[in-house]
Amino acid sequence: MRQRVVRLGGLLSGGALPGGVPLGDGVLALVLALAAFVPTLFGIGAQIGDLPERPASALGAGLVLAQALPLAVRRRWPAACLAAVGGAFAVHQALGFATTFASVGLYLALYSAGAHQPRHRPALAVAAAAGYAALAVVLHRLGSPQSVPDYLAFFLVLAVAALLGGAVRTRRTDEAQRRRTAAEAATAAERARIARELHDVVTHHVTAMVVQADAAQFLVGPAPERATEAMAAVSDTGRRALTELRYLLGVLEATGDAATGDPATVDRAPTLGRVGDLVERARRAGQPVEFTRQGERRPHGVDVELAAYRVVQEALTNALKYAAGQPTRVLLRYGAADLRVEVATDGPAAAPARGAVGGALRGSGSGGGGGRGLAGLRERVRMLGGELESGPGPAGGFAVRATIPSDPRQE
Repeated sequence: MRQRVVRLGGLLSGGALPGGVPLGDGVLALVLALAAFVPTLFGIGAQIGDLPERPASALGAGLVLAQALPLAVRRRWPAACLAAVGGAFAVHQALGFATTFASVGLYLALYSAGAHQPRHRPALAVAAAAGYAALAVVLHRLGSPQSVPDYLAFFLVLAVAALLGGAVRTRRTDEAQRRRTAAEAATAAERARIARELHDVVTHHVTAMVVQADAAQFLVGPAPERATEAMAAVSDTGRRALTELRYLLGVLEATGDAATGDPATVDRAPTLGRVGDLVERARRAGQPVEFTRQGERRPHGVDVELAAYRVVQEALTNALKYAAGQPTRVLLRYGAADLRVEVATDGPAAAPARGAVGGALRGSGSGGGGGRGLAGLRERVRMLGGELESGPGPAGGFAVRATIPSDPRQE
């Protein structure tokens, strides 16, 4: 007894009958079949033949059931359902049996064919129209009093039912396509964000390590103590790179727990408070950097602080790569409604280093040079409702300026 109850509960909760037939469709077919034998519903339904009424019989009862029970598979096999219901309706009308409520199944079968038939829809429409035309001819020869306008009017009613189902199918398909497009756009945006993060983390730290290692090679002989300091800086930079990469991998975890719930992980997230670390590492790599804060410091969202951090990181990375040894200035200006970041590197107008910086960074920003640093930053800032500008300074060198709203609008 308990097993039977469990099976019944599973059947009702699962929403499907044996064979994959939806439970709702099975109930609909059964209710429509039973309603056909309710006396108060006699005479309500679809009627076109209007032939002399024939007495009820077992054949008539079978045709009534054949107009209702196939609706159980109206979504699983819509074409077969329409063929069965339509054929039973045609024979029922041609034989002159009394109209029953089960004839409403013809409208439901047409609607289901329009809403759920996956393919061969034009062929099904042509076959249905041809079948109706044949029924009209048969009824006319059997003496039906209906005229051509009557047949056309009934055909239009049937067509409306099918077209209504087609409209529902179109709307459902469009909605599914919109969801797929939105999911693809979100996936592409997330991939771009991950690419930017990896670029910012790896490029900055690896560049600093290369510069420090190169400097250590030249200092091994004449100044071994300074070479030791340079190699210690390489080790420290490598550890920092591993820390940020672990944080990024934590963000990518499916549960997101490592990115949000672990205080140690949150502490590894780059923020404005760690801009000083970027400046200090650049100085240890041999880059003279002046760091200034202006305005009253106030808390910002994680996205805002991370974007500002990446702007400083990318600008210092390019300064190390293309303008090593040139004075660099980092400015953080806290405003009432936005946060402004500016990183400027000096250099004589005709200096080769300055030309390299300008060419490389302009290419990175526009996409023409193959780099993705400034292009990724510009997209990151734009998604927060801000702006990023980069270009040569009036007296040479290169500058990167970003304005990020304190309360960003996410795109």
